Amino acid sequence: MPRYFLEFAYKGTHFKGLQAQPQQMTIQGEIENALSILTKNNIKATLSSRTDAGVHAHQNFLHFDTNFIFTDSFLYNLNSILHSDIFIRNIYQVNHSAHSRFDATERNYSYHIIQNKNPFLKDIAYYYPFKIDIKKMNQAACHLLAHKSYQVFSKKHTDVKTFLCSISNAFFETNQQEIIFHISSNRFLRGMVRGIVGTLLQVGRGNISVSQFQEIIQSDDNAHADFSAPALGLFLEKVIYPTQMLSNKIQSIE
Repeated sequence: MPRYFLEFAYKGTHFKGLQAQPQQMTIQGEIENALSILTKNNIKATLSSRTDAGVHAHQNFLHFDTNFIFTDSFLYNLNSILHSDIFIRNIYQVNHSAHSRFDATERNYSYHIIQNKNPFLKDIAYYYPFKIDIKKMNQAACHLLAHKSYQVFSKKHTDVKTFLCSISNAFFETNQQEIIFHISSNRFLRGMVRGIVGTLLQVGRGNISVSQFQEIIQSDDNAHADFSAPALGLFLEKVIYPTQMLSNKIQSIE
C-alpha cells in the first residue's frame, strides 16, 4: 500500500494537543477524520513528533498509508473541511519504509516572549514583563551545546529509553515586538524546550548565575529546572529529513 507524508501547520490554542485522544479535539484527530471522510477509508496517521496542548507549528509532518487515488482538488477539499486553525500545505508520496518520526534528522523550535501587553500576540507569545539580561541568557544557552544528556529538562514519567539529544543551536534574538529563543536538535524530550526557556529566564532575571545553569544541566534532576514557561509561546518551526525523501511532491498549496 502506498505511503504518503502530509506537511501541515496549526495554531494549537483551541486543541487538546497534537496527538489523538478519545473524546478530545486534537490536531491529529481532526486530520485523520478529514482524511477518512475524503478517502472513504479509516485513516490512522503516525506523527513526526508530539506537542503539548497550546503549542503551535509552522511545519509538522505525519504519514499514512492508502490505496486512494488522489484527485487534483484533494488538498483543496481537505483544507476546506478542516478546522480553520489547521492548514495542510503539501502531500508527498514516499517509500513504504519511510517514517515521519524516525527518519527526521533534526527538529527546530522557537519560543516567543513579549514584555509589553499585546492583544494580538496573547495566544502565541508568553507575556513576561520582568527585566531580563539577554546577554547572560545567551551565555548560558551556549552551554547547552556542550552536553548530551538532558534528563534535567525532561518532565517526569516520560516513556523514553534515553535522555541523550544532540543540540546544535540555542540562542535568543530580539525584534521590535518579541524576544525569540531558537533551538535545534535531533530530538526533544517531553517538556524540554519549555524547561530550558523557563530556567534561562531565571538566569536573565539574575536568580541563578550562568555557572549555576551549567550545574543544573549536569544534575540530571528536573526538580532544579523551571518548567513554568507556558505552552502558548512554543512553535515547532521545522522538521528536517534526508534530501531525497520528500522529492515526490504530488500536491501543494503554497
